[in-house]
Amino acid sequence: MATVSVVHRRIRADLLRHAHRDLSVPDFCRAAMRTVRRAVPFDGTCVLTMDPATLLPTGEEVENGLPPETLVRLTEIEQREQDVNSFTALARAPVRAASLSEATEGDLDRSIRQRELRRPNGFDDELRAVLSDDMGTWGALTLLRAAGRPRFTPSEVHFVASLTGLLADGLRRAALIGDLAAGMDDTTGLLVLAPDNAIEMANRAAERWLDELDAGHFGTRLPTAVRSVAARTRRMAGDPSLERDDHASTGVARARVRTGDGHWVVVRGSLLGDGDGGTDEPRVAILLEEVRRPELAPLVADAYGFTERERRVTELVAQGFSTDEMADQLHLSAYTIQDHLKAIFEKSGASSRGDLVARIFFDHHVPRLGPPDESKPAGAATRSPR
Repeated sequence: MATVSVVHRRIRADLLRHAHRDLSVPDFCRAAMRTVRRAVPFDGTCVLTMDPATLLPTGEEVENGLPPETLVRLTEIEQREQDVNSFTALARAPVRAASLSEATEGDLDRSIRQRELRRPNGFDDELRAVLSDDMGTWGALTLLRAAGRPRFTPSEVHFVASLTGLLADGLRRAALIGDLAAGMDDTTGLLVLAPDNAIEMANRAAERWLDELDAGHFGTRLPTAVRSVAARTRRMAGDPSLERDDHASTGVARARVRTGDGHWVVVRGSLLGDGDGGTDEPRVAILLEEVRRPELAPLVADAYGFTERERRVTELVAQGFSTDEMADQLHLSAYTIQDHLKAIFEKSGASSRGDLVARIFFDHHVPRLGPPDESKPAGAATRSPR
């Protein structure tokens, strides 16, 4: 029988392979959860995608979760009320995973969502994790156990916490490649490299980045950083020992390089296909992105007419920062922050910080959660996200 450490290494290696495959978000979530379940059993799960600027959900993948009619109340609790292990609190915690049983010292009904929604629907303990990497927070995970089942152990929580960076990177890659395929992004470069590193496909953004990286004659020579990341991607997919057992590291091939025009670019590699064997080298997708702070969705700024400073304050409100913390972050006085908040409330019609975040969520994110349901009005959610 394999030891726990061997099983954990195999799970990390399998998650790494999933992250490097050309999977859609739903397919990545299903594959990742099947893999995690080998070490941390659960009865229901939800993976959320998130706007990294606001930490607000933008999509969901649910298996055996709460019924759809709980969505509105669950969202109100998450966005407007103080509950145990909120995602915004976990995103700022030193360890970005926690069980409800440990946080409540075994008294699960101290949690509003447990008392009102989870327990009445047959669930007991939950394990929540925020999925972040060095580029931001891209999603959140909830694992559920049914009533009568053992509660999550500290070692299970620790192991899930160690996977959050890898899960974040895979989730982000799946979402980004899907957006690129749909023509929704014009700043992120996408290259597809053949086994001999010949360029099979490149979007316009990739051509621009290659020009900035002094790639020479397009299609005949790759920049050193791109060649190195491609080689590392192939090696890591074929040799799980190269993936480091490190909570802060996803083990994903990446490099940062400065272009001739002074921009800093992140180069990331993803394997196309399983890469599970065969004599030929696998094809590799390369993503090229400028290093920059995530912006609040433009539709929010357009809808409310926020200034750039008001947009930044709104981002920090959504992430749960206090007035003093926002003042430190933005190098402003607390009085100035209050003035910005007053203007934000007037423009958005919000009456409080919780109301502001809830308005952004309901107006701009709920319509994108779950598949359309012809029996409900436009924008109505069809499944519970957590």
